[in-house]
Amino acid sequence: MRHERWLEDHSIFGFGWLPSAERYWRTVCANMAPQSARLDAMQCHPAPPLATIPQSAPAPFVPDSVLDRLAKASSGSLTTQLYIKGFRQPVLHGLTPLNKKTRAFAGRAYTMRFIPAREDIDVYGNLSTEPSADNLQWVGVEQIEPGHVLIIDSNKDGRAASMGNILIARIMMRGARAVVTDGTFRDGTELQSMDFPIWCTGVTATTRLSFHHVADLQVPIGCAGVAVYPGDVIHGDGDNITVIPAHLAQELAELSERRDDIEAYLALRVQAGEALWGLYPPSEATRSQYKQWVSNGRPTIRPAKPAGAG
Repeated sequence: MRHERWLEDHSIFGFGWLPSAERYWRTVCANMAPQSARLDAMQCHPAPPLATIPQSAPAPFVPDSVLDRLAKASSGSLTTQLYIKGFRQPVLHGLTPLNKKTRAFAGRAYTMRFIPAREDIDVYGNLSTEPSADNLQWVGVEQIEPGHVLIIDSNKDGRAASMGNILIARIMMRGARAVVTDGTFRDGTELQSMDFPIWCTGVTATTRLSFHHVADLQVPIGCAGVAVYPGDVIHGDGDNITVIPAHLAQELAELSERRDDIEAYLALRVQAGEALWGLYPPSEATRSQYKQWVSNGRPTIRPAKPAGAG
């Protein structure tokens, strides 16, 4: 509009260049006007925000029958099969069992996510006896169903306990198969004597409220550097905790059963004094010998004495 007003004021002088200049500026102004109107409209009427946040589809449900088969698999076979499928690090490194006695398990992940505590929210008075947004940990415990493994993302921060004896006892009574954190637990003496798998990085008496706030339940988390999605299978044995994507659970059960069986056979042959070449990993000839051994009813393979033994 400023250009048009200038042309109206000055074109009366009749200079020869003004008509062409006038046509140019009128063309520019005409092209700019719709764009300016669009910009004004966008500023006055911004696009509305998304009504909802897109959500991923839930993981497929893994039945108890598959969980029971996976519980019998070794972590070595599971991690090898996962590696073959492209999963380089499915193990929660740095965690150890707190119990004096360990037993193998596999269960569906129920996830709990911590963020750093804040002084005006994480106070003792918020440990209410009724469901509360400021005390989601109690809510999570009471949502546990048979077949779950409660797995806690505590940001690898063990300065305060993820939970203690009473909550873990309640989880056990609700049918959970284990509880896992990449932090610490409290009440270690009591927990060590429980007949229930408990995995963590250590023990501290410091209350969770000092450093942790339960921000979310049943959302994707990271635990000990591994992604865990609700419904994934959490497997534990005497050595490791392994995360198995839910959609691979059935296949991994079958693959691991076959792998564990042939590796048990190979271990017998190594203990009988055979060299590794052609034996481990098994060659086609060795696989044929394994099948024949199974067909023959698994006859005894007697161990030999180690070299140098008397």
